[in-house]
Amino acid sequence: MIKWIIYSLVYLGSILMVYNICGFVSFARRMQSMKNWGNKGRILYIPIVLLVFFLLGYLFVGIFGKPDLIVAGILFFGSVFVSVMYWLINSITNRILENEQMEAKLMAAEETSRSKAAFLASMSHEMLTPMNMILGLDTLALKNPELPAETRDQLVKIGVSARHLAELLENILTFQQEKNDDAVTREERFSLKEVLDQICAQISFLCAQKGLNFQFSFSKCANRDYAGDKSAIERALMCILDNAVKFTDAPGTVRFCVMYEREQDAYTCLRFVISDTGIGIDDEFLSKIFQPLTQEDQSFTNRFGGSGMGLSAANSIVRRMGGTIEVESRKGEGSTFTVRLPLLSVGGDVSASCDGCVPDQSEMCANCAGCPHVRETLPAEQQETPQVSLAGKRILIVEDMDLNAEIVADLLELEDAESDRAENGREAVDKIKASAPWYYDAILMDLRMPIMDGLESARQIRALQREDAKNIPILALTANALPSDVEATRAAGMNAHLAKPVDAELLYNTLKQWISIAQKKKGGPCLD
Repeated sequence: MIKWIIYSLVYLGSILMVYNICGFVSFARRMQSMKNWGNKGRILYIPIVLLVFFLLGYLFVGIFGKPDLIVAGILFFGSVFVSVMYWLINSITNRILENEQMEAKLMAAEETSRSKAAFLASMSHEMLTPMNMILGLDTLALKNPELPAETRDQLVKIGVSARHLAELLENILTFQQEKNDDAVTREERFSLKEVLDQICAQISFLCAQKGLNFQFSFSKCANRDYAGDKSAIERALMCILDNAVKFTDAPGTVRFCVMYEREQDAYTCLRFVISDTGIGIDDEFLSKIFQPLTQEDQSFTNRFGGSGMGLSAANSIVRRMGGTIEVESRKGEGSTFTVRLPLLSVGGDVSASCDGCVPDQSEMCANCAGCPHVRETLPAEQQETPQVSLAGKRILIVEDMDLNAEIVADLLELEDAESDRAENGREAVDKIKASAPWYYDAILMDLRMPIMDGLESARQIRALQREDAKNIPILALTANALPSDVEATRAAGMNAHLAKPVDAELLYNTLKQWISIAQKKKGGPCLD
């Protein structure tokens, strides 16, 4: 009986060793097929050779030897040990290969995402460029007083459709960038008042076009400097305000209020409240309002325009910055959006100057009713506008496409402004160097140009040692509409970013605003 057990252990160990050898051969072949081992692949066969010698030893002991129970046990459990080791090596290798495959898929997905983003950015530029021509020519054509009524109506519809398509592209690009985590939250010092003034200038113009009343009130906390993502804040607020204007009929009202709310660690929490007297939102749809490409009623979309991307983009931006966005609405009565953002205050004690704000009230006008720091609220037609005229002003147009340059020049000519053209950034720098200080009142700068792009051109102009170099308005006029593009223009020293296709009145108002500011600084020292 003992002899039978001894030989059973020996031969079972031999059979198990044959299994181990086959397993290691299969493993070696699989590894060689997946990895570029070269001559080093021979190392995979070393354990196989050793196991073959072990197998021959098992068979020699079983056939010619007289093993006892201890030797038989050692041989059998030696094969078991080798099997366990093979299983562990195989499992670890499989896990490593799975991780490598997952990393490869992730890298491929990231590369695909980057390719999509690059494709979208490129396509947006290519599509916005001809749309800029369409809208420019449309605007020029509408200036003709002898147009037949039917033709005028058709041109107006062309302009509305082109602007809607441009807005859709801009919102898609913003949402795609947020979705892919391509957007980077920047911490830079900025003047909140300047951001709000620029927003109000644009929304005031849009409200005036629709016959809406625009009201705004900023508590004193808005006059301070903060550290945060300036471009993202502006983009998010513009998306919500644009939505309010779009879904409000004349003679409705759009209100915008900025208030101090509380201190949170080293941050100041500000509240931005945007309300309107528009069509409102149904209760069942409120939970879906920030989902992309969602619209409550297609008939409303056809009537007011909109793609359902703007609010989704605003929500992504706000949440990326650590803020919250809420909405309250009643069908047929209007909507109120409340954005809370934590911003690092770099301008002193904010709360000490804003005790008059009452952040826990829900009504827009009552929020700051008792606050002595609130700016007076005025209807759109009574708001202060720049008094400077464009008549006689000389604008340098930096644009590589002839038709685009001609359209901008024609638009400026309608305001009796003079224009000069540079075909690339290098030529723009040379023209500024060759001209007398303050010869040009402003520069309209494209970004994508041969020889030298607009960003580098702006940086070199700002670096010139002359009295107008630091203060001459440089306005980006470009089809590069991504938030990162806006940030890049400001980092290069430009004053504003106008995305093509630009509205003529917005172009005029922005030029008047910055030329007016520059005139106040004219004659000041050249800053190093």
